[in-house]
Amino acid sequence: MQFETRSQPTPIDDIIENFSLLEEWDDRYRYVIELGRKLTPFPDEHRTDANKVQGCVSQVWLATTIEHRDGRPFLTFAGDSDAHIVRGLVAILIALLSGRSASEISGENPLALFERLGLGEHLTPQRSNGFRSMVARTRADATAALAEAV
Repeated sequence: MQFETRSQPTPIDDIIENFSLLEEWDDRYRYVIELGRKLTPFPDEHRTDANKVQGCVSQVWLATTIEHRDGRPFLTFAGDSDAHIVRGLVAILIALLSGRSASEISGENPLALFERLGLGEHLTPQRSNGFRSMVARTRADATAALAEAV
């Protein structure tokens, strides 16, 4: 499954730096929403049950493309949500994990970044749980890619 890329996603280092520059949470919320608006449009044909993330109150879709380089699987993620803030969380997760090897993704801790950015204490428990579900989905895809590579 390949996705058209209209604009480059915001690099994770830029997201972290921008969060540190924004002192007010209203500004940070607006920034998260803006990140979601910058996501590459998610094709309707990929809004399937297989791509739907379970455990999210909002509707969230994540699609994974696996490419093998030097005998290692690399994963690219595309996603969307029907909720503006959640769409921004999808964008943050994609910025952190997309384009990395399955083993790197398995070793990454997106929840630590979520807490470092202060999202855990400023978002509703439902949105925090939804983010955890998205992380679990990316880890499961990475684990499956590693198992297939053996």
